[in-house]
Amino acid sequence: MTFPIITICDNIRSLYNVGAIFRTSDATNIEKLYLCGMTGYPKNDPNWFQTKRIEKTALGATKSVKWQHLKNSYLLVKKLKQSGYKIYALEVDNRAKKYNQVNYQFPCALVLGHETEGVNPKILDIADEIIQIPMFGSKTSLNVEAAYSVAIYKIVDCFTNK
Repeated sequence: MTFPIITICDNIRSLYNVGAIFRTSDATNIEKLYLCGMTGYPKNDPNWFQTKRIEKTALGATKSVKWQHLKNSYLLVKKLKQSGYKIYALEVDNRAKKYNQVNYQFPCALVLGHETEGVNPKILDIADEIIQIPMFGSKTSLNVEAAYSVAIYKIVDCFTNK
């Protein structure tokens, strides 16, 4: 049984980040991974450059994680919200709450954004919560996959300890 958690990659540009997100998604046993917009995705051809780069960090997780590529993440988020999913966007934003101080509700979707541009502002506007990881050094954010790992493990922990 998978956990009732969906992850949405909104225009992730690095294929290595995508591969690492696959691997973390497998480790946390999420329901499904959506690769949206410009986010790279594997094809049946193991020699296709995107597949090779994603697999370098996914280490086979592309076969164990249920996933789908869609062009429009905003329409997906709207549809999931209408279906009863709570939407959490992981983003540095003045509206954000600390990721570890949120009362997560299930089923839910966690939206990850472009490495430099962040989550689509239209998605932020309809998210149930915007969450962020506090930064204590000179940088204002983590790598998208590192941030995903921190946040998704907290969300899974909230589900498993209900």
